[in-house]
Amino acid sequence: MTGRRQGGASTVLTEAILTTAEREAVESVPTGLFIDGRTRETARTLPVLDPATGARLCEVADAGPEDGLAALDAAAAAQADWARTAPRARSEILMRAHRLLLDDTDRLALIATLEMGKPLAEARGEITYAAEFFRWFAEEAVRLDGGYMPAPGGGARFLVTRQPVGPSLLITPWNFPMAMGARKIGPALAAGCTSVIKPAEQTPLCTLALAQILHQAGVPAGVVNVVTTSDPGAVMTPLIHDPRSRKLSFTGSTAVGKKLLEQCARTVMRTSMELGGNAPFLVFDDADLDAAVEGALAAKMRNIGQACTAANRFFVQRGVLDEFAERLAARMGELPLGRGTEPGVVVGPLIDSDAVAKVTELVADARARGARVLLGGDPLDGPGHFYPATVLVDVPDEAQICHTEVFGPVASIASFDTEEEAVERANDTPYGLVSYVYTEGLRRGLRICEALDTGMVGLNQGVVSNPAAPFGGVKESGLGREGGLVGIDEFLEIKYIGVPL
Repeated sequence: MTGRRQGGASTVLTEAILTTAEREAVESVPTGLFIDGRTRETARTLPVLDPATGARLCEVADAGPEDGLAALDAAAAAQADWARTAPRARSEILMRAHRLLLDDTDRLALIATLEMGKPLAEARGEITYAAEFFRWFAEEAVRLDGGYMPAPGGGARFLVTRQPVGPSLLITPWNFPMAMGARKIGPALAAGCTSVIKPAEQTPLCTLALAQILHQAGVPAGVVNVVTTSDPGAVMTPLIHDPRSRKLSFTGSTAVGKKLLEQCARTVMRTSMELGGNAPFLVFDDADLDAAVEGALAAKMRNIGQACTAANRFFVQRGVLDEFAERLAARMGELPLGRGTEPGVVVGPLIDSDAVAKVTELVADARARGARVLLGGDPLDGPGHFYPATVLVDVPDEAQICHTEVFGPVASIASFDTEEEAVERANDTPYGLVSYVYTEGLRRGLRICEALDTGMVGLNQGVVSNPAAPFGGVKESGLGREGGLVGIDEFLEIKYIGVPL
């Protein structure tokens, strides 16, 4: 029996007890690496765990540096032919992938729930969300425009065209394993780029299943390659330093993103980074509190709070703070907690024991600094990585939870008096991914939205993600945008051609 490798040691794991449907879903995913259109086995394997129990679901291939280079070899060899493939043909492949994902929603959602922990209803929503990226970029694939103009001084013409960047390295996180894969693979395929994808160690099955579907949709061998590994530094660093790699798209922590940017500087590789967040959620005294509470629930509890867009810091105008906090605590307290496959469950487990320890430490620090607990506040006993929905009020600005991405089901609430104070405290962070604002005043809403230092703002809504909208942040929350009209630009280079007359 093998275990998750940690510093050379091996932890003995129990086997997950699965229903027939769960076992069939897990066994339906090829567990080898996907390179050059074929499954590639490795000498070592990596266990995939159920976060609701800590037990082992299965094992997948654990790649080494030689496997990563083989994947890049395949991507580089396929690049020229894929770039020459007609945009309409690339579009049709993406549309087939869109339909295949939707037709297979139940199986794929079950896989996501088993390896990541989110409730089945949320997992089904993620599959639909992922499929929409394929449809959106299928439509964008046939709209790659350019330009033509006379030279200002005469005697020549300027042609402007856009071409694929080239072989791309895509690194995806564990919290939305299917959607983040589609959000990166979709524009890469549409633009004419081949890719090597490295999914998170905790959730490789979703990406392997996605590769299976893309192969079924008609993606040629070598165009999409998947490398699963427990040692991403050893596998990906040589690929980042290889001059054949021309693009890196990463979603993950700011700390890791900074290290990757340093590595990419060696070859001046094109990068896009979707990094950490510390989202403020502002509630003004003229807000519709019914809408604000429901929006807060969506912004905080989506994916058990394990989202870069999750509301971390709630700032509520003093006159409505008590009512808002009590109503939010009542709603969060109603949410059933359990394994994501159980009927009616809304709050599943966190991804691993480290996540539980982090949330526990942040809550304890806030309490020690004077925060009051309205709901939850203590980790749960028993198997799995569960933490209850928690609401803290009167949280002081010096508490660690105000400066750290929580990634858990904890709402941290503080009061404010003026617009200026709310904006100043909301912007008092090195992060700038998303903000949320609730007010019924149009002019106030526009003033606040324009003053907030974030790449996205939800005005009277608690969910901002949409394949048709540009997703991304400013400051230490990242570079570039995914989705929307500009999402495909991250995988295209502009070429100017001068023609004398």
